[in-house]
Amino acid sequence: MRYYLQYFSVAVTTLVFLVSGCTIPDNKQVNANASLQQNDIDKAQALPNNQTESEIGLLNQEAVKLSQQSQLAEALQRLEKALAISTDQGERSWEAITLNNIGRIYQKQSKYPQALQSYQQALLINRELGDQVQLGKTYSNIGFLFDIQNQPELAVFFYKHCLINREKARLNPSVLSLPQPDAYSITVAQTYRILGERLLKQGRVAEAQRTMDLLKVEELQEYLQGVPGNQRTAKGIDIVPGEKPTKQKLERTLDSAVEMGKELTKLRKVPPQQRSPQQQQRLQQLVTTQQLLLEEFNNFITSPQVKEQLEQISRTARRQNLDLESINEVRDNLARLSEKAVLLYPLVLKDSLELVLVSPESVPIHRTVAVTREQLNQAIATFRQDLQHPRRNVKQTASQLYNWLIKPIEQDLKLSGAKTLIYAPDEQLRYIPLAALYDGQQWLVERFSVNHITAASLTDFNTPPESKLRVLAGAFTTGSYEVNVGNQRLAFSGLPFAGKEVENLAATVPQTKQLFNDDFSPQATIPQMDDYTIVHLATHAAFVVGEPEQSFILFGNGDRINLKEVATWSLPNVDLVVLSACETGLGGNLGNGEEILGFGYQMQKTGAKAAIASLWSVDDGGTEALMNAFYSQLTPGQSTKTEALRQAQIALIRGNSQVKSNNVPVATGNRLSHPYYWAPFILIGNGL
Repeated sequence: MRYYLQYFSVAVTTLVFLVSGCTIPDNKQVNANASLQQNDIDKAQALPNNQTESEIGLLNQEAVKLSQQSQLAEALQRLEKALAISTDQGERSWEAITLNNIGRIYQKQSKYPQALQSYQQALLINRELGDQVQLGKTYSNIGFLFDIQNQPELAVFFYKHCLINREKARLNPSVLSLPQPDAYSITVAQTYRILGERLLKQGRVAEAQRTMDLLKVEELQEYLQGVPGNQRTAKGIDIVPGEKPTKQKLERTLDSAVEMGKELTKLRKVPPQQRSPQQQQRLQQLVTTQQLLLEEFNNFITSPQVKEQLEQISRTARRQNLDLESINEVRDNLARLSEKAVLLYPLVLKDSLELVLVSPESVPIHRTVAVTREQLNQAIATFRQDLQHPRRNVKQTASQLYNWLIKPIEQDLKLSGAKTLIYAPDEQLRYIPLAALYDGQQWLVERFSVNHITAASLTDFNTPPESKLRVLAGAFTTGSYEVNVGNQRLAFSGLPFAGKEVENLAATVPQTKQLFNDDFSPQATIPQMDDYTIVHLATHAAFVVGEPEQSFILFGNGDRINLKEVATWSLPNVDLVVLSACETGLGGNLGNGEEILGFGYQMQKTGAKAAIASLWSVDDGGTEALMNAFYSQLTPGQSTKTEALRQAQIALIRGNSQVKSNNVPVATGNRLSHPYYWAPFILIGNGL
């Protein structure tokens, strides 16, 4: 069997490889993507185009099932048969898929040299085909193989090549959405998450920040599909000086082996019985030479010299953290902002919360917090429940989350002189407002403006707003509509204070056009949105866990626009879209917040500079009060959108007279000071 694989490793020049498909080490938790497992059979059946491909696909399917049942010998037999058929029939992509599944079997059997050999065969084929998606996944498989052998430096090297190829492929996003057969058991997003964790453990904070940023882009791809990259994302991740000799050796080896593979492919098209003795001799020579090349590279990367060179990267990481192009681009953007700002990235792992802080002046800062994902998510759920009940005391959970998210970087924030936190939350942290954390004396919003982003590589921080405000404002005030949300049917009634909210807005901003109820329809509203600098929608919107088609904005005539359809809007002249009555976690179920990330991205995709949304729907005129204060503070050239939102929130906290709602007078003790009223509103995008 081993010689058989060696033979085909040289002859094969086409292979589709997917992310590593083996068990995750106990101390390296990765969330399995359940949808992958549920759809394995459907995807595999969708791919074959003829009877031969169907047979190969079925054999791979059977092998995967047998492998999951720990029947590894039987699985390998199916794969040997699939490999023989695919090779004989010239089905090169299926040959590659099969080789990757063979690698997975060897990996489960702890036969690591054989697994590496199978993955390298895939690498050569994908390299020749120029298939960056599958090439990236091949690199991820190899990285994972080294990871489980406790060789983190080599694991990082190959994981980074997954990211590099994936981000190049993102310039043609349609290829990322093609169905894939099952040859892997973790998603690419999980590969990015593992890479971020490994880099942080090695003190390579700038590279980790870049990985964490691109993780957001990959999560958007998984949720929305077809998410395009740009010239910033396409840069991938820096190859640091200590990695360059290894990369150069890898490139030379692959280039030579691929050239041999091309010649082998031509020779193999000649039926064995028709080959001349010279052709047969040349074929054997190429097989042997190509195998020797790969063995030479394997000996090179496992040599003491290369091991020392890669380990040296961690020892010099602090200096390199300021030399990398990606981090310098972020720092330059921060330096150009009108107020001092820092970028905060949390990364949620199984047994820890990792915080990365980027400021214009210093090296990126990394802090580890000893809290498990389970503990963090429980605190998030409790905090959300407390926030949505204005009679509850939220300060205990608000303080606990402050101690995890802000206290570890408190001194760093003080030294930076930051006034604004540009925040890219991770997983379920997307469901809670950072502004409502409590330090024991005051709310975080009383110290900092908070500007959410989807990803730094997708955000333009520095585009100034239009000089004059022109507002298109719609309100759903009367009536009731029933809406199917997943397996629920929910009734959404008119918002009693939405009409007054819009009327107050028109009184504050004279150039405001008002639309109510039936006049506030998609047909009447959407075509004229881009004639205004602000689009204010006082209506229900829902961020629903699941498919993007489930999340929606409800218009005054009962029509809905879902999250996918929002991306078709064209709003290049709009500075801000405000949705003042959003809800998340309908039914009480929290996912990983991709629906909120997706909303922010879809608004960016329209061309709008920023959006304000609420994480829950506020009753009793609280929204009206906050919006009154927000628009009274929003003066282009004098106050940024982020700072105007902050001042409006502070006004509710402190009971300032200008926030008194006509419907809800501020009583003694200031009943609007509870974060239920002011905390749900978050700004996503360019906060200027």
